[in-house]
Amino acid sequence: MNLKTTTTNLSPIRVGLLGIGTVGSGTFNVLKRNQEEIRRRAGRGIEITMVADLDVARAQALVGDGVQVVNDARQVVASPDVDIVIELIGGYGIAKALVLEAIESGKHVVTANKALLAVHGTEIFAAAQRKGVMVAFEAAVAGGIPIIKALREGLSANSIQWIAGIINGTTNFILSEMRDKGLDFGVVLKEAQRLGYAEADPTFDIEGVDAAHKATLMSAIAFGIPVQFDKAYVEGITALAAQDIRYAEQLGYRIKLLGITKRVSGGIELRVHPSLIPAKRLLANVEGAMNAVVVHGDAVGTTLYYGKGAGSEPTASAVIADLVDITRLHTADPEHRVPHLAFQPDAMSDLAIVPMSEIVTSYYLRLNVADEAGVLANVTGILASLGISIDAVLQREADEVGGEGSTQTDLIILTHDCVEARMNEAIAQMQALPTVLAPITRIRKEELA
Repeated sequence: MNLKTTTTNLSPIRVGLLGIGTVGSGTFNVLKRNQEEIRRRAGRGIEITMVADLDVARAQALVGDGVQVVNDARQVVASPDVDIVIELIGGYGIAKALVLEAIESGKHVVTANKALLAVHGTEIFAAAQRKGVMVAFEAAVAGGIPIIKALREGLSANSIQWIAGIINGTTNFILSEMRDKGLDFGVVLKEAQRLGYAEADPTFDIEGVDAAHKATLMSAIAFGIPVQFDKAYVEGITALAAQDIRYAEQLGYRIKLLGITKRVSGGIELRVHPSLIPAKRLLANVEGAMNAVVVHGDAVGTTLYYGKGAGSEPTASAVIADLVDITRLHTADPEHRVPHLAFQPDAMSDLAIVPMSEIVTSYYLRLNVADEAGVLANVTGILASLGISIDAVLQREADEVGGEGSTQTDLIILTHDCVEARMNEAIAQMQALPTVLAPITRIRKEELA
């Protein structure tokens, strides 16, 4: 059976692309490959008509003769022949200026720049609101996974209770390799760089900053609060050792770098750190460079979103979904569009971000201690004096830890829930014991029930 096209004879919407690197080239290729299907969905064609890139010759070779290529992004932003600007430059600097200039020129913006929106989103969304244009950013969080759309639209009936996500593929790849091969962090990082999973400077990934940018955006959409990256607690994976991953496994857990945001009585939690997750949870079994986000709503319960969090075409999939959305709503009254952060701008909440010292969770502690009588009693005595109850204790044989004749061993303790400030005090007191021989490792534990 032949399908008849019912789309109107509108001229194609014209798109200017700032940066044609990995994601930009993927966007161009997917848009070209699937142009007929995209036109049928959007109601009119979507064409990249102008590209800005410093390497004009390379860019022109990628897009062919039918597209104008310039080396000055401001030419694209200022062009009257461009309806939508895609910003794929990244960073906080020139990208911010270009996005604001595009908005001021009355152009819609699509961006994959999670850092820009997490830090300057409040200003950018306010500018877009004033000018009646859209800023779409599905590609900024979890690559090809449509998590922004799910939070803004699909789950809009729900009071979101919490979100927990593996939202950085580099760190998940490193942790998966550490678990599979028993290697330490530094060794696996070099391998990840060799394979292209980690950048030459991987700081944003391994220190948790990239995940915190994404968690900040999800938190704002889930709870209707302004983007507040500066209030997020951020801890990376650089201090994790192979034995922590091995001990966690023996206790029935896996370690993942999680972005967590949660509604609690005191406000909103917003934190990124390594976490022990029960091995039976779906999130614990997300391996390699894949991403996954769990969202718990009061009506729907727990939902899981899984897929590729980076890469040329997976991220392009999200960029083009935004282009289709904008094309459909291009002529709509701005008041009838989905708000940038899901909630109406005049109905945003001023709920506070809860300080990390007030967070309540449970803990994994690893203490390297002298192998002598009374050590365990001293440690458990400190925990008891601060009202911290113990869930499990694992004590290794000294020979296993330090080799034959060793005089030190590892003591692993899992605790029940307690407030972070109290755990900080307990760690300080335990660290002061002469029988504790190295800095104590503390990893938070999340049951995600």
